[in-house]
Amino acid sequence: MIIRHSKEEDLPRMMEIYAYARDFMAEHGNPNQWGPTNWPPEGLIRADIAAGNSYVCVCKDRVAGAFFFRQGRDIEPTYRTIEEGGWLDDGPYGVVHRLAGDGSVKGIGSACLEWAFGQCGHLRIDTHGDNRVMQNLLKKSGFVYCGIIHVEEDCYPRLAYEKLRTEGGRRR
Repeated sequence: MIIRHSKEEDLPRMMEIYAYARDFMAEHGNPNQWGPTNWPPEGLIRADIAAGNSYVCVCKDRVAGAFFFRQGRDIEPTYRTIEEGGWLDDGPYGVVHRLAGDGSVKGIGSACLEWAFGQCGHLRIDTHGDNRVMQNLLKKSGFVYCGIIHVEEDCYPRLAYEKLRTEGGRRR
């Protein structure tokens, strides 16, 4: 499995993957996270590619997964306010959004999260309350539930998670 920056020519395949993910989520009790808004829009994915924040997961010469990754300090505006909890660490972090696979390769989500965590050792991510599949993946991958955030795309609150590299049992 290879993870690399997305290219403009990957866009049609990425949009197929996101369409598959919308159907998968709806079939697994999560019809509202991406479905009603046909999320993510092609224009946003084009902008992610142009900014260098879009990645694909390639298996056997085929793009099988896609996600957004960016790292820095205070990079996600919707994470500035967290309710019913708090972030574990206020240092620079990476954020993963729009993580999706086409269903052809088991473990795409875990591989992408592991890769992103390896880039920075401090990740934040959020998901819809109905997205049990992602919640289970995050827990299995060592993320800690931190509270609730709100996104601009819709009125549904999101469950916020964080994962930190620790050294000797302490945060680095």
